[in-house]
Amino acid sequence: MEQILYIDTQRLELLPCSLEVAQATLAKDKPLLEKLLTAYIPDDWYNTEVQAFLPKYIELLKSDPSQLGYGVWLIIRTDDSTLVGDLGFEGKSDDETLEIGYEILAAYRNEGYATEAVEALIDFAFTQLAAKKIIAHTPIDNVASIRVLEKLGMQNVEKMKGTDTLGLEVYKWELTLESRNS
Repeated sequence: MEQILYIDTQRLELLPCSLEVAQATLAKDKPLLEKLLTAYIPDDWYNTEVQAFLPKYIELLKSDPSQLGYGVWLIIRTDDSTLVGDLGFEGKSDDETLEIGYEILAAYRNEGYATEAVEALIDFAFTQLAAKKIIAHTPIDNVASIRVLEKLGMQNVEKMKGTDTLGLEVYKWELTLESRNS
């Protein structure tokens, strides 16, 4: 049995995406997913960017179950048990640096969920995962995402060509444990 791990915030519950949940998501098995999460799953959940990452994530969890918590997390709004998005890290790192990413479903944007969830996961990374630095990348025209990172005290450290297939320009952001505590 997998360890029970979750993070509660004022309005949200963050759940690490277990192997079973990842497999149900990839299979688009909505009834099973709703049962596993005891949450409503909006239909547009299956069109999110995380879907492309799931096959790799599933293989990672199969080969190393200790990666749970270092990958995909699901964002559940607690007042009505609705999945509103996802966030997470790109796996464990050897240098105590974790890269964070996040996505809120369109119907739930501009309600502060991204800021609330990302802040909680950053706190978790610094206190429970022994991270020393959190980094993020955001397209230079994604004003909402830039605002989230600014609110959380992340510093824009570099403008660079993106690593995605489109090669779009992105900003690299970082927050260190030292700068957060000062």
